[in-house]
Amino acid sequence: MFTGIIEAVGRMVSMRPSVQGIELDIDAGFDLSKDAIGDSIAVDGVCLTVTAKKGSVFTATVSKETITRSTLGAMKPGSPVNIERALTLNARLGGHIVLGHVDTAAAIREKTNIGESIRYRIHLESTYKRYVIEKGSIAVDGISLTVNALSPEAFELNLIPYSIRSTSLTAKGPGDRVNLEFDVIGKYLERLLEKGERDKGLEDLLKKQGFI
Repeated sequence: MFTGIIEAVGRMVSMRPSVQGIELDIDAGFDLSKDAIGDSIAVDGVCLTVTAKKGSVFTATVSKETITRSTLGAMKPGSPVNIERALTLNARLGGHIVLGHVDTAAAIREKTNIGESIRYRIHLESTYKRYVIEKGSIAVDGISLTVNALSPEAFELNLIPYSIRSTSLTAKGPGDRVNLEFDVIGKYLERLLEKGERDKGLEDLLKKQGFI
């Protein structure tokens, strides 16, 4: 589990094919001596398992399923990536609950400088629109961000100066693709309320709380 608060901007060192999909070497940008083989690290919002490490560089395998749903397969050596290690129980949950299970990759439509901030407009497929609400949270390349506005085919968000300095998203512009992970709570609620599986007590409670 992650929070969407990026620890560092690392870079992709090398990529090679493997039986499962591809194998990546990632320079995290910080010493990994206290991290163990088998630990989870999110790379641009994708949860990967450390299979080897040396200094600040770790190796991870990306499955074919993840390649089809994310931007990792399109990276090139030197590409900047957002790095976040898994949440520990004594850490503050500064962003929102992020699993590192990317739902889809989408294209940036617009990038506009507004004062010291940057506004992004990102394509949103109709399939996923139900998971996005104004002022709700979304993970974009692993960054916990707030949705500022919605239109029929896109959503907008702002990157504040801190996020501009601390993440790799500013390296991307119109036409570039980003990884999206939608709020897991919304997805679970949808599943619980599917026709034929509704629990009347749960439905009444959600209505009382204003969720439906």
